Amino acid sequence: MALSIGIVGLPNVGKSTLFNALTKAQNAQAANYPFCTIEPNKATVAVPDARVDALTAKAKPKKTIHASVDFIDIAGLVRGASKGEGLGNQFLANIRECAAIVEVVRCFEDDNITHVDGTVDPLRDIDTIETELLLADIQSVEKRLEKLQKMAKGSKDAKAAAEIMQELLAALNDGKPASTFSLPENEAFLQSWRELGLLTAKPVIYCANVDESAVAEGNELSRRVEALAAERHAGFARICAKLEEELQGLSAEEQAEMLSSYGIDESGLVRIIRTGYATLGLCSYFTAGPDEVRAWTIHKGWKAPQAAGVIHTDFERGFIRAEVISYDDYMSHESEAACRADGVLRVEGKEYVVQDGDVMHFLFNV
Repeated sequence: MALSIGIVGLPNVGKSTLFNALTKAQNAQAANYPFCTIEPNKATVAVPDARVDALTAKAKPKKTIHASVDFIDIAGLVRGASKGEGLGNQFLANIRECAAIVEVVRCFEDDNITHVDGTVDPLRDIDTIETELLLADIQSVEKRLEKLQKMAKGSKDAKAAAEIMQELLAALNDGKPASTFSLPENEAFLQSWRELGLLTAKPVIYCANVDESAVAEGNELSRRVEALAAERHAGFARICAKLEEELQGLSAEEQAEMLSSYGIDESGLVRIIRTGYATLGLCSYFTAGPDEVRAWTIHKGWKAPQAAGVIHTDFERGFIRAEVISYDDYMSHESEAACRADGVLRVEGKEYVVQDGDVMHFLFNV
């Protein structure tokens, strides 16, 4: 399960600079003019996790596979995008499949970098972004409602779904994001809901892009964004895209030294991924052995068979039991055999809720 994050924002807020830094790929041209990103840029990034590195050092496997995140950089939104302004809504479809949306807003002053609205105001930018996402959702729901209303003439299920869709449309027209809509137990409607991939139903991470002087403590502008995120129970990350780009090409030791000089101990990449995991309720478990050490991403609260299914559907279908060692126990013992001998290797069944950091081995039969 790769975490997919769409990066959105107005032109010239540092989105493409951030994308370049996060993916270590200079393929999203960062330039001081609107719409320099015309096609969506996508890259898959390994999730930094010190536990994977420690397990690798201990197990000495033939290969190591980190969990991954797909970052998708979308062309800059402008007011009226949902009606075709700027690049129009051609790119909105590119984030419908994303699990979360990072809204990057500019929280720094720089006379050399123009702002599409003339002045720097992150809350106004957020309002512009979310209005366009809401209007795009309204268009999607209107089209689906028309389809359901036609189907309703010969189907009670479609008629019920159409009535609920009408309620959703009314809520959107009132300015309420789809995430606030209470989902009913109507499969026909839920099928449409899943197919629509409504933008305002997705979890949001507000990302305040500050200059180097504010990367550690923030500034007045970033604090406004942070307060809004807290009010809306959304994710928040403060980054300096320019600094992140400067980190690329440096060794791990040089990166740590540079970060320390700015009063921080982790990169924006780590901060955004960690925030994304928390926002989406994700965690990782591990498999470890002489052939491979690998991190697997699951939702918190998943039981052992579901977690096994991330490796292969046969593992879930034929699940028998799981052998589980906590990460701390695994690292504090000489070997897996020592864990077994010391009684810290547990045998768990179908009802076991997998914990973040579990080292697991599944037994199955199909």
